[in-house]
Amino acid sequence: MLSIENLRVSVGGAEILKGLSLVVPAGEVHAIMGPNGAGKSTLSYALTGRDGYDVCDGSATLDGADILGMAPEERAARGLFLSFQYPLEIPGVPTMSFLKAALNAQAKARGEAELPATDILRRVRARAETLRINPDLLKRPLNVGFSGGEKKRMEILQMMVLEPKLAILDETDSGLDIDALRIVADGVNALRGPDRAMLVITHYQRLLDYIRPDKVHVLVAGRIVDTGGPELALRLEKEGYDRYLAAA
Repeated sequence: MLSIENLRVSVGGAEILKGLSLVVPAGEVHAIMGPNGAGKSTLSYALTGRDGYDVCDGSATLDGADILGMAPEERAARGLFLSFQYPLEIPGVPTMSFLKAALNAQAKARGEAELPATDILRRVRARAETLRINPDLLKRPLNVGFSGGEKKRMEILQMMVLEPKLAILDETDSGLDIDALRIVADGVNALRGPDRAMLVITHYQRLLDYIRPDKVHVLVAGRIVDTGGPELALRLEKEGYDRYLAAA
């Protein structure tokens, strides 16, 4: 599914990722944990094509296709999705209109027919109900005036509607209370399947209590320095990153 080899990424002239390699097979959920400044968000932005994140070396492929040479919208059409740590507000664009436009833009990019508006409405409402999203929010401009928890639920709603091949969740748990965290995790878990992979970026073990990863990777100073099972996250929660920082 996702294969990254020796990825080097600079931001503003400073090298942040320094030869990162990672493989996330289809059907698996992998977590990336690490201290502040390790390069976690840089990895997510580089994979999705955000401006200012310059790939200096290495490769990243999704289902064998080189995504680093694609425009961001091409990557999205290929099935790449990013849930932002700080979701953007889009004044003047109703949430339902945004979701309809996103679905149809991806269908067009793949050479598929646009979905009927009634089918889109049914799909969105069904998934919004799963996430306990107030239907009135779908009529309001995207994320404008939403609480932190509502914004994060809306990110997961977008993911559930678009059904990507690879979902990257960048600190989705930040700002969530325990009830919202469970609801968001339920939405993520509902999308787990043999044809989809997920990369969960987080600081804390608590999210992984609800989204149990197949593997946990430790990212320090721009490189993956350790990999293990879910027990590794528990150890990090207890011991912190001191021994990795000392080695780095």
